[in-house]
Amino acid sequence: MKTENKKLLDLITTDDLIQFRKSLMSDIEKLLKESIKPTPKTWLKSNEAKALLEVSNGTLQNMRNNGTLPFTKIGGVIYCNREDIQKMLLENKQSF
Repeated sequence: MKTENKKLLDLITTDDLIQFRKSLMSDIEKLLKESIKPTPKTWLKSNEAKALLEVSNGTLQNMRNNGTLPFTKIGGVIYCNREDIQKMLLENKQSF
C-alpha cells in the first residue's frame, strides 16, 4: 500500500496542484456569480418608474395626480414604491 501511495504522489506534482486550485477557484467564482442576483430597488425615482412602466412624463404625472400610482416626495424628489407599481399593474390587468 505504501508503494502505491508513493507512486501516486510521484505522479502528482506541485504544478498539478496549483493548476487544480486555479481551476477549482474559477469554477467556484463562476457559480457564485450565477447564484448571486442583485435585489431590485424598493423605491424608484420618477425616471426609473417611467422607464419601468414605459410611459411618458405626462402619463406618469397623471397617474400620480389621479391617485392611480401612490408616491412619496422628499425634498423635491418623487419616489414610487416598486410594489405599488406591481400592484397597480395587477389591479388594472385586462382579460380579453
